[in-house]
Amino acid sequence: MKYSLLAALMILCGLSQAQSIVGTWQLLEEKTCFESNMKESETEKELLPAMQSSGNSSVARLIKFDKKGNGEDGIFSVGKKKGADMASFKYTVHGQELLLLDAKSGLMIQQLIIDELSDGTLKVHNGKNECEKKTFSRIK
Repeated sequence: MKYSLLAALMILCGLSQAQSIVGTWQLLEEKTCFESNMKESETEKELLPAMQSSGNSSVARLIKFDKKGNGEDGIFSVGKKKGADMASFKYTVHGQELLLLDAKSGLMIQQLIIDELSDGTLKVHNGKNECEKKTFSRIK
């Protein structure tokens, strides 16, 4: 019994460490402090699914993280290979903290806290404003 419990714990530890931020992520949802603190009315809750399904967008905001600590952030349009308004940066991850750094100077641009990192989902909030939240979905 002890050995099976120990083996299960080792597998869980291995799985939790196996998740990597490396890849391409598409922004699904972004909430400002105002939006996070605002309570929706019953009418808004009923109308929201209908409004979202009719608003097919031809642009996507992507963020890319590579294995060497470099990243890119920008907006991509359908049918285009390159993104518009691309910004390069460096990044480091320390536990739950994700630091975005200026590519040239190395100065910190943004401090994010990782709330969830799974194979398909990345949820972060701003290190200075916990109510500013972003949810990403892995596309590569």
